[in-house]
Amino acid sequence: MPQVLDPGKARTIDEFIAELRLLKAWAGNPSITELTRRIHRDWQRAGRPRGEWPARSTVGNCFQVGRRRPNADLLLAVVQALVGTDEGVISGWRQSLRAVLGEAEAAAQVSAYDRLPTRLPAFVGRTGPIAEAESLLASDRYVPPLILEGMAGVGKTSLALHVAHRLLAVERTQAPVLFANLRGSAPQGPPADPAAVLETFLRLLGTTGDRIPYDLDARAALYGQLLAGTGALIVLDDAADAEQLQPLLPGTAGCRTLVTSRRALTGLGEVTRLPVPMLDPDDSHALLRATAGAERVAPDLPAVHQIADLLGHLPLALSVIGRHMRDHPAWALGDYYREPLLTLALEDGVRTALAASDARLPKGARRLLRLLALHPLEEMEVASAAALLGEPPAVALHHLSALTTAHLIERTASGRFRPHPLTHAYAEERLCIDEPATRIRQALGRLLENGRHRGAGLRREPRTIGGLRLPMARQPADADQQPRSPQHLHAGRVLAA
Repeated sequence: MPQVLDPGKARTIDEFIAELRLLKAWAGNPSITELTRRIHRDWQRAGRPRGEWPARSTVGNCFQVGRRRPNADLLLAVVQALVGTDEGVISGWRQSLRAVLGEAEAAAQVSAYDRLPTRLPAFVGRTGPIAEAESLLASDRYVPPLILEGMAGVGKTSLALHVAHRLLAVERTQAPVLFANLRGSAPQGPPADPAAVLETFLRLLGTTGDRIPYDLDARAALYGQLLAGTGALIVLDDAADAEQLQPLLPGTAGCRTLVTSRRALTGLGEVTRLPVPMLDPDDSHALLRATAGAERVAPDLPAVHQIADLLGHLPLALSVIGRHMRDHPAWALGDYYREPLLTLALEDGVRTALAASDARLPKGARRLLRLLALHPLEEMEVASAAALLGEPPAVALHHLSALTTAHLIERTASGRFRPHPLTHAYAEERLCIDEPATRIRQALGRLLENGRHRGAGLRREPRTIGGLRLPMARQPADADQQPRSPQHLHAGRVLAA
């Protein structure tokens, strides 16, 4: 079907009718009489009484704009008469019609298909995770769902699709393939309703609408029955939480389920979790080279590695900067020092991704995320977080755990906590927007006082954040004797602000 036929772009019923007219033209412009005959045939097969069959004039009215109360059931029957039994296409028109008629909440609008989306072209590295994922999914017996977890922008979806496509290429079977975007971290709108996802999946598996149960548990049971022993591959992208995900896990032998999520999901029973790490330095370089072009990064490879370090080896940020390098040849690699580099990365997608994770945090964790901008970009103890918040350590640990669960910070082997460089940069942006200056200064004062009491050696260093001049805590005194990180490099390479 031509790409121009997209009912999803319709915002009013008249726009939907306009798309329906285009669909009729695409289908060879059958007459209203022929369409009426096809609808009568389909409804007779479905067992609908003859008294419900539409007249020719009623079918013709489906193509007229300006109608206040269109018959949704008949409109979908017209779509089926035009496209046949392709449930994937019909489902798209059904979702669009529900949206324009206001019959379903946004959560019931789902993107689910019986095929995988195409792989992204610039996929590099991940040799270890790919091998581990394929090993975990390669079994004829019951395979626990595999959940890929990690920070926003780390490449979970790309990895899942890469693995899924590789599995299908090797197997070359006719086993069912199901894919759904669960919108767990979508910037706008609620996560997908699992009942709506199951409805679409059941239709894609051949279940007619009159046989789809209304109850969520009954839908999940039927879904599991249909998939049992089929060798199906199910990819559930961007899961919000266990409550949303649980009904979508078939739980039957002979099925493979691959899930991605920004959150560390708990309460799911037998599952396998595979954390998706940042790229290693060589793969980060390869991604910049693939995105920017080999000739663009060749003149100064040390600077390229330092840029990757400043971006924390986050694939989304590396891709953003690689595209900027490609599209702005006048920028020398030395121009990508800390401030413009992080700003550019945040501007073109990373900020949106982090904001979506931020928006779903509890209130206390959101406040702590912003206050982390006052702490040096290094490991943090619970006592330092408690000082920033002005709360007991138990409360601080609770909020740190929420940030860890959302993969906005990580817990290190030493039991401390550390934000990603871009999470820290995002926190700096939000700090002076969401916290009053008085509270910022109070939090910074508590942090410095805590450092003095604990002998942490934090020193003051004037710095401006969001227009606010602050005596910021800087690295401990012995940091001056440590090897210099990329944040401390000077002009000619990657500069620090």
